[in-house]
Amino acid sequence: MRFASCRVGERRFAAVVEGGEVRPLAGIAELGADTDADLLADPPVEDGTAHALEDVEMLPAVPRPGKIICLGLNYHAHVEETRRDLPTYPVLFTKFAESLVGPYAPIVKPPESSEVDYEAELAVVIGRAARRVAPEHALEFVAGYAVANDVTVRDYQYKTHQWLQGKSWSDSTPLGPFLVTPDEVGDPGKLDITLDLNGERMQSSSTGLLIFDVPTIVSTLSEFVTLEPGDVILTGTPGGVGYRRDPQVFLQPGDRVRVEISGVGAIENEVVAE
Repeated sequence: MRFASCRVGERRFAAVVEGGEVRPLAGIAELGADTDADLLADPPVEDGTAHALEDVEMLPAVPRPGKIICLGLNYHAHVEETRRDLPTYPVLFTKFAESLVGPYAPIVKPPESSEVDYEAELAVVIGRAARRVAPEHALEFVAGYAVANDVTVRDYQYKTHQWLQGKSWSDSTPLGPFLVTPDEVGDPGKLDITLDLNGERMQSSSTGLLIFDVPTIVSTLSEFVTLEPGDVILTGTPGGVGYRRDPQVFLQPGDRVRVEISGVGAIENEVVAE
């Protein structure tokens, strides 16, 4: 099944997406902590209410996750282009919920930066509380998957050895268009992932090339923190980022960026100046 967080006028609602329609879930304003995997398995759909998909504003799939945990350097090709050693433990950082935007909303380029970069990523949404979960059981705690663009302000990212200040700019990280449940996606290690900038292919890979796969990621994170329903994990980006190209490529106002993951969906966003 596919779910979304939507807005029509002043009303925000979580919805199930069927064909070209969205059907609100009764009493639920958005996907997140209140929409665990059990609820999504038997969603409380409102009677008699449906909207055409093109008539709703698509919000971030999970607008206000309790945690956004991200992985860096998690594809072999990306590690190679950075000229670093392969990590033996996931490289972790966080984002703030304020960084999220909808799947078709503008990416806001801040005036402080001239080095705004793209990063196509598979997002994992947690569906059940998970602590010290074994890898072989980790996927049982996943509510679904979404597409993300981990837009990164490189000249701020590399001001220090910690990346927070380059990863959490407001209105910079598209997430969506849907939360797609595991039964529909299948094996999260067999998904094609691409990014196009103004129609030109910049990234093309497969989640099968992740250094740490989804079960390993969920298991590792759950060792030191309880993952809760609605938490979002960004699993890392493939090679081909703009910062590592020669010449370098950075996002400019008017650019259009499209990220697509097979079985999950596609997001497309225009870059605008703040």
